[in-house]
Amino acid sequence: MFHLLDIIGTMAFAMSGALTAMSKKLDPFGVFIIAFVTAVGGGTLRDIMIGRTPVGWMLDLKYVYVIIIGFVLAILFRKKFDRLRTSLFLFDTIGLGVFTLIGLEKGINIGLHPVICIALGTMTACFGGVIRDILCTEIPVIFRREIYATICILGGIVFFLLRKLNLDNDILYLTTSIVIISVRLMAVKFKWYLPTLEHK
Repeated sequence: MFHLLDIIGTMAFAMSGALTAMSKKLDPFGVFIIAFVTAVGGGTLRDIMIGRTPVGWMLDLKYVYVIIIGFVLAILFRKKFDRLRTSLFLFDTIGLGVFTLIGLEKGINIGLHPVICIALGTMTACFGGVIRDILCTEIPVIFRREIYATICILGGIVFFLLRKLNLDNDILYLTTSIVIISVRLMAVKFKWYLPTLEHK
């Protein structure tokens, strides 16, 4: 289940990056670069911070192939994504749920404190999107009013609470990712926002 979620998350973020780049009318090379950094940006930063080098995607070409497939699919079916923003949102949300789990698991595997594991999960999920948005001259979603990184933190807390129940790992991963994705969808549907801080 964890391996499958990893593949799904990588492809989802690659497609999210490609769709964002196409909305900015970039050329094919530009679209591929944005797709690539969106898919691996958060994981690359995480691996560097925990001293895991070379970083994951450099050791396993499977991730490169998955990104290429996501990039090609986004281009081939771009006209079917008639609501580009809706498609982008869905792929981004799936990636958010899956990559949070991956970051949590990496932290657990090297014996880090749960708080640090949650930080790693949030970083893994969010920073590929941060790089994507900066390169596409957008204010990153993580810095807007939308509930985004907060959902990753919530998902991390749910993960560690459920882990105390000694659930099967597949159920644990699936439940946590569903919580993150569901809360994200509800936050957008019901317009849940964090309050903004203004300096007057």
